[in-house]
Amino acid sequence: MEDFPVPKGPAMALIRLTQRESTSLGVLAHALKADPIFSVRLLKVANGANGTENPPVVSLRDAVSVLGVPAVRALAMGFSLLSNHRSGKCGSFDYPRFWSHALARAVGLPLLTGAIQRSESEEAFSVGLLARAGELALAELFPEQYAELLERRRQEPSHRLVDLEQQAFGISHDALTASMLLDCGLPEDCIESAKLFEGCEEQSLEKGSDPFVTRHLLALADRIADVCVAPQAEWRRLMPRLFQLGSRLGFDSPALIATCDRIAHEWREWGPTVEVDIGPMPHFEDVPVEEVEPVRMPRVEDVPPKVVATSPASPAEHVAAAEVVTVRVPPVEAVPAEPPVPPIRVEQPAAAPSANRGQGMRILVVGDQERMRKQLCEALTVAGHSVSEAANGRQGLAMALELRPQIMLVDLQSGGMDGIELTDSLRQFKVGRSIYILLLTGTNLLSGTDDDEKLVQAFEAGVDDFLIMPIKPRVLAARLRAGQRVVGLHEDLAREQEETRRISAELSATNQKLQAVGMTDMLTGCPNHRAAMDRIQQEWAMATRSERPLACMAIEIDDFKMVNDIHGHEAGDTVLRLVASTLKEEMRAQDVLARTGGDEFMVICPDTTLEAALACAERMRAAIETLPIVSAAEKLRGSVSIGVAVRDVATADPEALIRLADQSVYLAKRRRNTVATVQSRSPVSAMSA
Repeated sequence: MEDFPVPKGPAMALIRLTQRESTSLGVLAHALKADPIFSVRLLKVANGANGTENPPVVSLRDAVSVLGVPAVRALAMGFSLLSNHRSGKCGSFDYPRFWSHALARAVGLPLLTGAIQRSESEEAFSVGLLARAGELALAELFPEQYAELLERRRQEPSHRLVDLEQQAFGISHDALTASMLLDCGLPEDCIESAKLFEGCEEQSLEKGSDPFVTRHLLALADRIADVCVAPQAEWRRLMPRLFQLGSRLGFDSPALIATCDRIAHEWREWGPTVEVDIGPMPHFEDVPVEEVEPVRMPRVEDVPPKVVATSPASPAEHVAAAEVVTVRVPPVEAVPAEPPVPPIRVEQPAAAPSANRGQGMRILVVGDQERMRKQLCEALTVAGHSVSEAANGRQGLAMALELRPQIMLVDLQSGGMDGIELTDSLRQFKVGRSIYILLLTGTNLLSGTDDDEKLVQAFEAGVDDFLIMPIKPRVLAARLRAGQRVVGLHEDLAREQEETRRISAELSATNQKLQAVGMTDMLTGCPNHRAAMDRIQQEWAMATRSERPLACMAIEIDDFKMVNDIHGHEAGDTVLRLVASTLKEEMRAQDVLARTGGDEFMVICPDTTLEAALACAERMRAAIETLPIVSAAEKLRGSVSIGVAVRDVATADPEALIRLADQSVYLAKRRRNTVATVQSRSPVSAMSA
């Protein structure tokens, strides 16, 4: 499996570091600095997942905290594969189109997820980028055969790619993708969505069903990516199906057009960052709505129930599903007729120490001696196990990745891929590292030096134990009990680790909520003084690096003490809430409003010149001036004084900028209901109310 596409260099070191439970955020952030290019991309993804309402992510530590370790691991894998597999050995596989399509899907999935207000957007970019990674893996593993398969599909488009792959290799790209995502440690629902999203357009969507919604979101992102990479002449033809799928998720045409255009723009921006060729950008807003207005979709109750292939409920169902698949395997050399084999009877297994108490194990038997294989399967089934079988090593590898057995009995001399090669390949996957593997071998394995070396190779490849044929029933039962104990311990450890991760996630969420409470003014819902100081430091750093302007406003409510004294603190609280709400409505999207004192507010204005900030401040002042504040005794009118300052060559640091804004508001308060700045010759004033 040396041809299997895996991350290399710093990315592999980072992935190994993330797999250690003891690795702290600080250590991980320090390791990320070794790869500046990946660090920039990671910050870009983190800011996309963080949302526009939160402060921008400027540190690698915060980026890992926002995305989570599994998503960082998946991004490291995805971007490393992109860098190392821009081209390959499979002549018919369009590598540039594959990565352009993957990038569009990666950009689109988090935007679509956010558009329907679903919270699980942290892994969305990673899942979108790797959602078809299995195709790349098959193209690199079997370049000649996969090229023939792609040519056949071009000639016969009615054939599904996954069916052709299953027939040719015993495994399809969607199952291989799921195994790669499992290695990244992504959540199970993300893995299942990536495995099953193809064909969502033919499935009925149950409203409120999270697994189906997630798959449909990924299918919609994939369809948008189809439009992005298609020739311009194909755009209109692809649009109706795109909007039909969008309608299932509750998108009306204008909303989906706006989201698609944003996806296309961000896809274009990402292209140079990851050095991916981007074609002409489709303009979804140019498509007349009447051309894409979706037809009425049948309601759930109108559609006959379908069986959707999610996780089988039992190992037996896994086996049933595997038996109906026709697998074409490489021809193996003819073997002499097998001698009669006495029937094998396996003792009922003892209870495992944890999982599967009172139940059998999921066992996969791999070997090209059909008679021995059948007798083993029958005996294990009678003993209460759920048993599957594979006729050669390659088929065994595919079925192991698909069915995830707990124990495997593997013939050392299996055709196509012997037992040692199969074990070594399985141990490269996370799902394969937890399987207990028993190697079946002849009596002559332990009889000589060469055979001893073979046995050493087997254990170095990852074999757990061996059985000498012909198999003795009591020895087999004892080996199975030992394997069952080991599997039970592995499952106990996995449950404990999962529980630890769950508790850690809950603690992290609680800490984030507490941090948000500590950074928020409870009365107005605005960031408080502490949050304002942190944010202006971040904006100052970004403005300094990019040499962009940065403005700051200091706002004070006129005669606020009089309102409190005459009308009471309840009326004062009402004034504060109304003023804060009105200021937010007049601000630009990128501006940040914070309450810094009793009647004092601050507005941080990134990328804003003095003239633009003064104009914005005047809009705010005018809006507050017309604000009616009704009390029990009389109707009052709002009034604020606003001081404006901008970063210039004479401003040394954020504190100096705030001092300039404070001096400006002091100047404005001399007249009240006024906007002023000390950085111009004369204040920009307004008539007093």
